[in-house]
Amino acid sequence: MTETARGRRLGSHLIADGFVVACVLGWWLTSLRLPKFVLPDPFSVGATTVRLFVDPGFLVHTGASALRVAAAVVLSVVLGLALALLAERVPVLSHAVHRRLLPVLNSFPSVGWAILATVWFQPTSAAVIFVQVMILTPFCLINAAQGLRELDREVVEMARSFTRSRARVVLHVILPLLMPYLMAAVRIAYGIGWKIALVAELFGADSGLGYLMLKAQVMSDAAMVFATCFAIVIIFIAGEKLVIDPITRRIRAH
Repeated sequence: MTETARGRRLGSHLIADGFVVACVLGWWLTSLRLPKFVLPDPFSVGATTVRLFVDPGFLVHTGASALRVAAAVVLSVVLGLALALLAERVPVLSHAVHRRLLPVLNSFPSVGWAILATVWFQPTSAAVIFVQVMILTPFCLINAAQGLRELDREVVEMARSFTRSRARVVLHVILPLLMPYLMAAVRIAYGIGWKIALVAELFGADSGLGYLMLKAQVMSDAAMVFATCFAIVIIFIAGEKLVIDPITRRIRAH
């Protein structure tokens, strides 16, 4: 790396970090003039955020939200891939999947799914995961379908010439070729999953960060509202950096 590139990189980091410091400073100065139930100071919010990760009573809720999002992402990718494969392998169903089912799933309001979940399910993790899966599946379906359309047909045909087992072709050839598209679906679903996690939990859960936020609203605990939001940001970044990015790099290396 040249000195010019290093200087630009250092300057970029200084600007980014300086912006964050300026925002926190502005937040603190503003909080001095407002009551805590309107705008708590950043130190109170920081302490509350730490409690969400270290206090066993709060850690249960943080872990519940994280596990629900992870489960919803996995189920959505599997369901989206299954629908894409169904439309690809059974051409007569392609129109039904892409022209009928996909537009409905894409446009159906997330709040509508959340309300329906409260009607159909008890306040459990199943209700929250259901809402998330219904919202995330179309994104995964689109990515999987795009991957199937761009498959190297010659490689697939060569694999079929070596074995009559469709399962082996799918497992050893098609899925590896689809992995970049599936990882893109995972990345999108993971980000959107956290965006809708609180909404789903607000409507139909007796645990999780959304449940804590609802309680905080009732008690006018603005610090907890901020803390739950920052906890999601922390978990999201950790999941991307520690799980999704390493897997993506490993797939690209192969």
